[in-house]
Amino acid sequence: MINRGKRSVLGVLVDAVDYEGAVERIIEAARHHRPFAVSALAVHGVMTGVLDPIHRHRLNALDLVVPDGQPVRWALNRLYGAELADRVYGPTLMLKTCQRAAEEQLPVFLFGGTQALLDRLAERLVARFPALRIAGVHPSKFRRLVPEERDETVARIHQSGAALVFVGLGCPRQEVWAYEFRAALSRPVLAVGAAFNFHAGLLSQAPPRLQKWGLEWFYRLLAEPRRLWRRYLLLNPLYASLLCLQLCGLRHFDPASTRPPAEELLYG
Repeated sequence: MINRGKRSVLGVLVDAVDYEGAVERIIEAARHHRPFAVSALAVHGVMTGVLDPIHRHRLNALDLVVPDGQPVRWALNRLYGAELADRVYGPTLMLKTCQRAAEEQLPVFLFGGTQALLDRLAERLVARFPALRIAGVHPSKFRRLVPEERDETVARIHQSGAALVFVGLGCPRQEVWAYEFRAALSRPVLAVGAAFNFHAGLLSQAPPRLQKWGLEWFYRLLAEPRRLWRRYLLLNPLYASLLCLQLCGLRHFDPASTRPPAEELLYG
């Protein structure tokens, strides 16, 4: 098990951790009903924090940020000698957490997406882990919430008896959600993005070899070019350029250089 704490990647704090270390921390928090916000960041997720000091504040306040993308893992290994043999891929982290939750009888809650997506996801998760209890599901409203709706969401999750919550709203909305709901929910909140669509069978994952080579972005770009071309063709080169500057010591990225949000966004 590897759990070497947080390290700065372009000013965004990412945990040098492996699957075992990440799942253990999540389950421990679930057992003790402790607030614990988690995100899995690839290059795009890191760059949302690099380019926005307010969002960087949110990301750096999360309890656990795992290296979802190979380029993020490579950065941890090159900059800090983390010796991570693999990334901590959000969809895989979700499955490993579900397996442990089933073994320890910790109910889970699914938040985000459409009702049809959640129904299909819940069905497939239980088929894969028969002992897993789905305490409840809540589809996204695909807009900002008013405070009363936020309170209703918190109450619904509490009343469900869920020990942990998976959130699939897409980056960066799901990280905002994890940041803002963390304290009110008092249980682990895992922002896992496309994992909902992957595990519901609605979106195909890149072949393992492309994932290993850090080319999952290319596979997704081919699948959704209109939606993703700006994300990958602009942000990936910028990430590589800035990382070279950090690696060579030509630029310092201060994780404390952030700005707290002036108001809640209350995505839902």
